[in-house]
Amino acid sequence: QITKIMIQEYLNSVDKFVVVGDRVLIKPRDMETHTRSGLVLPASVKEKEEIQSGYIIKTGPGYPIPNTDVEESWKANEDTKYIGMQANAGDLAIFLKSRAHEIEFENEKFLIVPHSAVLLLIRDED
Repeated sequence: QITKIMIQEYLNSVDKFVVVGDRVLIKPRDMETHTRSGLVLPASVKEKEEIQSGYIIKTGPGYPIPNTDVEESWKANEDTKYIGMQANAGDLAIFLKSRAHEIEFENEKFLIVPHSAVLLLIRDED
């Protein structure tokens, strides 16, 4: 179980990360290794799971909105506006594993997941 203190520690270690666009940075949650009846699940079973869960550490700004005021839309604009995302740091996310990209930073595994691959958010209101 990841606590709010642990999320803050992860934020401190990845504070230089800039999550781009509609992506979220997730610390994967350890999958259960036993069934409710006590059977031990081998690693190959966990790898075949299509859905995974983890805690959101950082989010990108959201979906960019095209600026109609610029004559040449291909030019970069510092005033880019974004449609925000539903995900917030600290949320537990249930997402499609096939769309996640794994990275390792300071011996910790993180996942970069597009917001569209997130199926469900569980938010602690505290």
